[in-house]
Amino acid sequence: MTQTIAEPALDQLFRAARSYNAYLDKPVSTEQLHAIWDLLKYGPTSANSLPARIVWVTSQAAKEKLVSCVIESNAAKILSAPATAIIGFDLDYHNHLPELFPHTDAKSWFEGNEPLREATAFRNSSLQGAYLILAARAIGLDTGPISGFDNAAVDAAFFAATPRVKSNFITTIGYGDPASIFDRSPRPAFDKFNSIV
Repeated sequence: MTQTIAEPALDQLFRAARSYNAYLDKPVSTEQLHAIWDLLKYGPTSANSLPARIVWVTSQAAKEKLVSCVIESNAAKILSAPATAIIGFDLDYHNHLPELFPHTDAKSWFEGNEPLREATAFRNSSLQGAYLILAARAIGLDTGPISGFDNAAVDAAFFAATPRVKSNFITTIGYGDPASIFDRSPRPAFDKFNSIV
């Protein structure tokens, strides 16, 4: 039976967690990036499709290449972060379904239907990107999701070898600098944006 996790864990994942605009000069290891993946891969996706394809940007050269694709206000965020994850989605994810979802012929659900594959890939890679953020928080790191970038430029720079992979969003990863965040923006009560029917 699933149980509620401890209050400090809820704070770390949600209530006290923030999106950071700059990072402390403290490295993020390859082992930590693997640990993020090893958690996020368990998050649910449609038919266990796992369409996200992630490029982990850690070298100075790769950071500078990514900076050339983002709006000016996001450049410093990427340069200060030890790592940035580019979350992409594979439009041909369905080719892996015989392995990932062997219970039935799920591949046939998506063959010949590009609009369905694209919608499914985008939706589920977005979920996986959210799992990535929570996984990073769970292992003691901070993140800063970014959507202010040129998708076509990112695709050309980082997914040229895999043209069926398209960028969704990016997020910086590291040990957040508390001086870089604003006061928390409002989070409305349940009744403002929810209904129970």
